[in-house]
Amino acid sequence: MHQLVELAKKAVETFIQEGRIISPPNDLPKEFFERKAGTFVTIEKDGNLRGCIGTYLPIRKNIAEEIIYNAIAAATEDYRFGPIGKEELPHLSYTVYILNEPELVKDLKELDPQKYGIIVKTVPIFTNKHKFDHEYSRMDVIFNGHFVAKTGLLLPDLEGIDTIEKQISITCQKGGINPRGEKFLIYRFTVEKYE
Repeated sequence: MHQLVELAKKAVETFIQEGRIISPPNDLPKEFFERKAGTFVTIEKDGNLRGCIGTYLPIRKNIAEEIIYNAIAAATEDYRFGPIGKEELPHLSYTVYILNEPELVKDLKELDPQKYGIIVKTVPIFTNKHKFDHEYSRMDVIFNGHFVAKTGLLLPDLEGIDTIEKQISITCQKGGINPRGEKFLIYRFTVEKYE
């Protein structure tokens, strides 16, 4: 078992059994204390998804902390499942994903569901008729107030996701985005996967 997977497992087991958040162990490679990246932790029970939560951009001090907090969240906060109970711990398996920085997709030909995960994010509606420019600071937004983007994310190389269209459709669904009625941007990213 890779050290990062062991870290996720220990974080979940300690939190479920003792109610405390572990500190990253000192014997992890230096890289995991120095590098920042988004991470996802997937938990399965008997081959079925039991929880999956993560961050696509880093919000913690380093990868080690990112994994600890996302592992605990996957075990206790995934709205699709109830929190994991102590009796389930021996039956769980973990996968850790380290996400490389997302990049804006300009053409759907740049996508490949086996190689890239995607993020879809809604964008504000603009008043001028120029072609949408990623540099939207020069454009006027129709409404006042705070714009909250809807966002969906799908990891790469998932079973049953074999076309770009299916990948975009499911990601929009996860983000509550209507692909026919809302404008959205697509970002792609690669992952380092540890099982």
